[in-house]
Amino acid sequence: MKPNLVFILTDQQRWDTLGLVGGPPAETPNLDALARSGTLFTSAYTPCPSCIAARASIFTGQRPTTHGRLGYRDQVPWRYPVTLTGELARAGYQTHCVGKTHFFPQRLPLGFASQDSYEAAQNFDGQYVNDYWEWLKERTQGRIHETDHGVDWNSWYSRPSHLPEELHNNTWVVTKGIEFLERRDTARPFFLHLSFHRPHPPIDPPHVFFDLFRDRPMPKVPVGDWAKGNLTPVAGMNAPFGQAPKELLLRARRAYLAQVAHIDNQIGRFLMFLRRHSGGNPTWIIFASDHGEMLGDHGLFRKCLAYEGSAHIPFIIAGPSPSRIHQCAAPVSLEDLMPTFLEAASLPAPASVEGRSVLPLLSSTPAEVGWREYVHGEHSPHYAKGTGMQFLTDGKEKYIWFTLSGKEQLFDLRKDPQELHDLARAKANRARLALWRARMIRELAARPQDGLSDGKQLIPGKELPAVRPALLS
Repeated sequence: MKPNLVFILTDQQRWDTLGLVGGPPAETPNLDALARSGTLFTSAYTPCPSCIAARASIFTGQRPTTHGRLGYRDQVPWRYPVTLTGELARAGYQTHCVGKTHFFPQRLPLGFASQDSYEAAQNFDGQYVNDYWEWLKERTQGRIHETDHGVDWNSWYSRPSHLPEELHNNTWVVTKGIEFLERRDTARPFFLHLSFHRPHPPIDPPHVFFDLFRDRPMPKVPVGDWAKGNLTPVAGMNAPFGQAPKELLLRARRAYLAQVAHIDNQIGRFLMFLRRHSGGNPTWIIFASDHGEMLGDHGLFRKCLAYEGSAHIPFIIAGPSPSRIHQCAAPVSLEDLMPTFLEAASLPAPASVEGRSVLPLLSSTPAEVGWREYVHGEHSPHYAKGTGMQFLTDGKEKYIWFTLSGKEQLFDLRKDPQELHDLARAKANRARLALWRARMIRELAARPQDGLSDGKQLIPGKELPAVRPALLS
């Protein structure tokens, strides 16, 4: 009998929001318990730290350079003949998605037999139906809309939701997931994708969770010795960089953790129902996020950056049996999800897949399975010219190269997990810098069309497009 597969994805959730690793302010007991029975990957990174490109890596098993999305651009069609959901559907899985996909055209199935769709405020052709908004309208007789609180979709500002907890979007995701389990075809296995839009802004947790975190002690906001130029006053409510008023920033950071805590609470509700209604079938559960949120670290907000708040993600796998290794430091990335799910379903990975199944790492060390040394990530410029970057990390050190200016940064994540000290300029670190630069030279030499490396040196002066031209034709 093939196992059931549950894929829980959050949007814009930082790695350090897990209680297991984030310290006293974080509160995620359900995810922590999942990690203790399964495996928490402590060096998991997104290959492209924004929504669309990261999700393309999830569903194709490919790196951004291959699937063609190197940054953020809306309304570019998804024309991928081989996808995770398509392979599972062909193998007989009943496939269902609740929440956000960011596919285009909107409501594109991409292998999902059914969807409860939520794409926030995006409605590109005027015909898209937001299933959550319709559900909320029905339950409030049209009196209340999700956006009545006035907080924008990329704002650093926070406040409690005006909605009762049972009507919040986080709750709706699990409510519809449970409804799927109640009505599914029990004669075949299922693949259920619970895709939370939060903790992506608006930072609007239910009031009870906002209150739980209202007075929580919070650590000092990290500001690196390289980040002083970001500390001018914020230019607006959606500013991607700047220094927000101290009390408002502190409230936003607490409310963000409160949002994560509510999601964790709802995941606990789902897992409780799943345990009671699994029918004894083996089930794999994978939890991850598409990318993180800077949340004011170093005077930065949102994503699209290589720094820890933006690029380091939570990644947990729990199988039908307890894992032997409960924390694994092997560097993994989102393109590894597709081959992992396929192996769990005893299906082969198609030739187009570039990621690797992480299942061997649940019982063996990275050295025993010949795992990769590091992961590569990138993002085209988004908020400002000059921000396009490439990065490499093994979870212990991180190297960042800005493609237009040629600027380099190097961080020792073991001693400096908040990236307070850029080591690239110090003479004592020249050998380490040269090692990582050589790795980047090799990585980018395999992409001659980009002109960023000739195999001997990095070539600055260029920024890559958000999508490769082939996707636009």
